[in-house]
Amino acid sequence: MTETLTDLAETTLREQIFSGRMLPGTRFTEAELAAHLGLSRTPVREAAMRLQTAGLVTVRPRHGITIASISVEDMAHIYEVLTALEIVAVGRVAARHPHAFGELAQLQRAVGNMRYALSVRDMGTWASADEDFHRALVELSGNPELVTIFDRYTDRVRRARLATMHHRPLPTASLDCHAAVLEAIEAGDAATAQQLHGTHLNAARTLLTELIRDHGTSRV
Repeated sequence: MTETLTDLAETTLREQIFSGRMLPGTRFTEAELAAHLGLSRTPVREAAMRLQTAGLVTVRPRHGITIASISVEDMAHIYEVLTALEIVAVGRVAARHPHAFGELAQLQRAVGNMRYALSVRDMGTWASADEDFHRALVELSGNPELVTIFDRYTDRVRRARLATMHHRPLPTASLDCHAAVLEAIEAGDAATAQQLHGTHLNAARTLLTELIRDHGTSRV
């Protein structure tokens, strides 16, 4: 599929927001962003609307485009939704016995990549593998509505995690949790998989919200 100018604008803006080159609260006019990207205003406007849907910017007519912040409260609310969603997903996956059909390769690969990343202390690779695990879990649930809701929050969670990555302890306990969840799924033990995954997500929420609160201005 050919990348459109809107796609290019969206990708570039997303990368600059995630990298911290565009700071929360910074406001731009369409003309300023268009000049910055070397594009016309129309694809920039369309890209900004997409990013607003993803929760990365806010767009106000005649007031410009503002890089959104994520507060402690925002992230706590998002994790509350994701925890409920993923507990349903992990139960569905375990109950389906997907290992019998060779469908667990994505989860197994993600855990393997997390284990490798931890061994070489590559937190960027770790974060990608962790996200792959959670996405595969939701996709394997067989419920496309769960995937739609999951996708709604992906960018905001990724952004908060990237912004706090260098303040995090090594995720040894998190690796153990992912491996235990996978083991329970492979055994078809839905109740144990749900309990373990819920505990993991609650711990992840606590860590992330504490990091957001303790570093910077409680905003990411």
